[in-house]
Amino acid sequence: MPTPDRTPTDELALGDDLRAFVDASPSPFHAVAELSRRLRPAGFTELAEPDAWSLTPGGAHFVVRHGSLIAFRVGSAPLAEAGMRLVGAHTDSPTFKVRPHSDVRQAGYRLVGVEPYGGGLWHTWLDRELTVAGRVALRGGEVALVRLPGAPLRLPSLAIHLDRGVRDGLKLDPQRDLVPVWSRDLGTEPGLVEALAEAAGVAAGEVVGHDLVLADTQPAGTAGADGTWVAAPRLDDQACCHSGLTALIGAPAGARTQVLVCNDHEEVGSGSMSGARGSFLEDVVRRLVALTDAGDPQALPRALAQSRLVSADMAHAVHPTRYDRHEPAHRPQLGGGPVLKVNGNQAYATDAASSGWFAERCAAADVPVQWFVTRADLPSGSTIGPLTATRLGVPTVDVGAPMLAMHSCRELASALDVPLMVGALTACFAD
Repeated sequence: MPTPDRTPTDELALGDDLRAFVDASPSPFHAVAELSRRLRPAGFTELAEPDAWSLTPGGAHFVVRHGSLIAFRVGSAPLAEAGMRLVGAHTDSPTFKVRPHSDVRQAGYRLVGVEPYGGGLWHTWLDRELTVAGRVALRGGEVALVRLPGAPLRLPSLAIHLDRGVRDGLKLDPQRDLVPVWSRDLGTEPGLVEALAEAAGVAAGEVVGHDLVLADTQPAGTAGADGTWVAAPRLDDQACCHSGLTALIGAPAGARTQVLVCNDHEEVGSGSMSGARGSFLEDVVRRLVALTDAGDPQALPRALAQSRLVSADMAHAVHPTRYDRHEPAHRPQLGGGPVLKVNGNQAYATDAASSGWFAERCAAADVPVQWFVTRADLPSGSTIGPLTATRLGVPTVDVGAPMLAMHSCRELASALDVPLMVGALTACFAD
């Protein structure tokens, strides 16, 4: 399915749209809200898990479970006859989670107690203007999204005059060194709970729980000599959530059911009710099959056997000065198109059949393909691909857009790769 001719203006426009998406998504819950906001005007209606669903061919819907979202367009053929085309990504990124008892007072300061979430490059969070974002639970069972205005938090470095040994390498103790400062401790100033209550529009006593993360307050920006690079937090993996969403909305309806799943908790192993190890995707797929093939007890395995999953997570572009850390024959470039990720030990789910299937669709869409494998003397990262393939038994390919500074507070990608990823994923949905 060839894509329309792309112009630099189109490419940069999609880069601008990615930056807007990231700016609107400081937490997984905000990412789900932004996905939902964009799906509704595209004709997708929200379904609730406790409700009985009624689906018709061509119907477009989405369902939310905490920090995860699944959107789908029902195909014209029963799932057992045509299968599904699925794209998976994740909504979370390395950050810090706010502790339940977060009010820390020492040395004349008030601080906010946090713990690291995922495998972040924690030194990149020092000396940046930070805020708190996520959801708060209110008395009576309501939940409110919050994002504190301004930049109320900061992780200040220790001056070199007080730590000459830092020249030999910075070593951070997360319990001691990574506790953000809130304010001076004057005994009368409002703390985090009061600020959260004000943001939610309730009294402080109405806040009974929270799921909160730290977020960089600097907006996503352009970078590079030609202005085509995207400098932003959370590109891993909100960039693939954005590409998957854009592809699903733009893909033509067909015989096969099209599914986008954006899971939370990938950065910590996916072991949750809304993570890839949980039942969310399987629950939705079972309902789709039951509503299109109610009389066939073999419909579910038949549907899965004819389906394909594209696990879309960001990939490592070759580093400009540490290129020695890359396998010499596999060095993806920024702006070079989607990256097929392969690992002989199954850290990625890609195999010959799934990679060939993806490469063929990219070729038909005039999208170049790159390859990444980890050096044999280095451990490999992983993603939701192997987990989802294991749980559902769906042939899976792991791909991603190339980027630098993965897991930094502020990452770097290319706006030129955004339309290439969208084109590739659109072709996979339309297959």
